[in-house]
Amino acid sequence: MRLSTVILPVRRWSEGGKEVWRRAEELGFHAAYTYDHLSWRSFRDQAWFGALPTLTAAAAATSRIRLGTLVTSPNFRHPVTLAKELISLDDISDGRVTLGIGAGGNGFDATALGQEPWSPRERADRFAEFTALLDRLLTEDVVSSEGTHYSADEVRNIPGCVQRPRLPFAVAATGPRGLKLAARYGQAWVTTGDPKVSNAGGTPAESWQAVRRQTEGLAKACADQGRDFDELQKIMLTGFTPDRPLDSLDAFVDFAGRHAELGIEELVIHWPIADSVFAADPAVFERIATEGLAQLDA
Repeated sequence: MRLSTVILPVRRWSEGGKEVWRRAEELGFHAAYTYDHLSWRSFRDQAWFGALPTLTAAAAATSRIRLGTLVTSPNFRHPVTLAKELISLDDISDGRVTLGIGAGGNGFDATALGQEPWSPRERADRFAEFTALLDRLLTEDVVSSEGTHYSADEVRNIPGCVQRPRLPFAVAATGPRGLKLAARYGQAWVTTGDPKVSNAGGTPAESWQAVRRQTEGLAKACADQGRDFDELQKIMLTGFTPDRPLDSLDAFVDFAGRHAELGIEELVIHWPIADSVFAADPAVFERIATEGLAQLDA
């Protein structure tokens, strides 16, 4: 199992932002991700910086750790412009970028450009078209495509990604259509658990069963696509289930062990932010980062 972290873009680069990304590398995390939103939930009226410029700065400040988004969505992105930025970021980082990609939700991003929120069906339709076109833009030198929602006209993306044939996609999905996209285009699959369980006051055991059902759905989608289920990495972004894995080292080891049984191969924990939903003891967090996986193996 791998352990990664997600660093929300809430700090000025000159006031601790750079140091957090460097510290993530020093602690030995496999990857450091950030959210790709214009603003997010309880942080809406606080500092919040752009994901791709932040990751570009992080690429310059680090040398080994992988970097990425968890996740980018079509809410305010277009595949053509996103592809150009990703190719540039992949080059600057010397091939250390993973694109977490999802359908998005009905939060602030959904209406920030003045549009009405998309229906679930339209959101799924856009996600499928967005992902397919982005895949082409990142693998082909010249792309023309006319879609229902996204088009490209003689778009050049030379020299392409450092990572070949393109940088990896980590597709966030739980429903059948999204899991099909993960099986077709993803090098990894991302889950945050089942929000219905958490919203209904469910237990950790119920959450575990929900993730098990998701992995079964992914296995079916892989079979339908002729894809080897085992070659698709399984990532879990923690912090959205009834579990509390950052309460202590023992709590983390228990959580990690139970989810390893489901085939989860990478856990992502939130870098602590005081006075927020992601508040945690920094000392416990660093102990988990440096000792957690070793205790799991033991």
